[in-house]
This record gives sequence, C-alpha cells and structure tokens, in this order.
Amino acid sequence: MEAEPLDIDGVVLLRADRHEDERGFLSEVYNRRALEQIGIRDDFVQENHIRSHQSGTIRGLHFQIKPHPAAKLLRVVRGAIFDVVVDLRHDSPTYGEHVTVELSEENWTQIYIPVGLAHGLCTLESNTEITYRVSDYWSPNVDRGVLWNDPHLEIDWPVSDEKAIVSDKDWSQPRLADLPRFFEKGE
Repeated sequence: MEAEPLDIDGVVLLRADRHEDERGFLSEVYNRRALEQIGIRDDFVQENHIRSHQSGTIRGLHFQIKPHPAAKLLRVVRGAIFDVVVDLRHDSPTYGEHVTVELSEENWTQIYIPVGLAHGLCTLESNTEITYRVSDYWSPNVDRGVLWNDPHLEIDWPVSDEKAIVSDKDWSQPRLADLPRFFEKGE
C-alpha cells in the first residue's frame, strides 16, 4: 500500500495495489499491519456505505467530539467525489485550513482522516457510492458539524450553493468561528 501525506498533519492518501487479469481484479484495500507500518493505528469498529443518487450532493462537514471522537478511512467504490478535510485542532499550525482531493473508483485512492478534523464531500457523478470505516461508533449526542460553505473556509466546491443538494442539518451547522474549542493537535 502506497501512502502520500497531505498538507494537514495526519491526513494521508492511500493507494492499494490492484491485481488484474481477464476475470477482473483483486485489491487488498484494508490491511491492519500495512496501516500500522505507516503510522495509522486506529481500531476501526464500524463500516458505513453511502449512496448519493445525484451529482452535486454535499455531505458534511462532519465530526464527532469526546467522548466518542472518530477517525475515518474512506474510499469510493463507484463514481467520484470531491473530498474535503478541515483541521479543527486549535493548536495545529493548519487550524482552520483545508485540503481537497478527488477520490474515484478510477483512481482507487482512499483517504485517512484522523480525529480532530471535519470531513465533507461533494459527489461528482450520479449514483456515487462510498464506504468508510470509523474508529468509534456513531453517537448522535456527540455528532457535530461545520457549515459546508462557511466563507471563512474558502472551499472551492465544484457546485454552486444554489445547485448543491444539501440536507437541512448541513445547512444549519455553525461557522468555524462559532465552534467551541473541541480539539487540540496532541490529542
């Protein structure tokens, strides 16, 4: 498995080998030992599968706080997404900054998102499907978010606010400036 660190500490792109022949392919997309060798030691306890029917669907920016913060390991199994990670760790040199990547079934790339970061995505194709593992169970009482189009974040989403398909929950999230101090980088 090939690992590429991104500009926010701890965020890593992962590329698994694909072994192809006339039947199709085999790819080892999760190997705990390989992840530990590159410094990812989370114990993933739940896997979720998302399907978005329309291109331009926004999900995020989401995270969980104590006592159930969760790291994520995410990949696209069908279609493509514009993926966004925002640093919420107050003592981080990249606090409030974001990184974006395109993940797709074609580029066969995963992204690892450690605790302390918000995650969001925009589908680039209809009927996009995503799977992701989390290091703690979903807990509605600690589920939080940041407004996906907060002007302070300056995220260049691939869809306009008017055309984006966004849940009421995601439209009502607070701006980054209004969030309490949930995370420190060393946690």
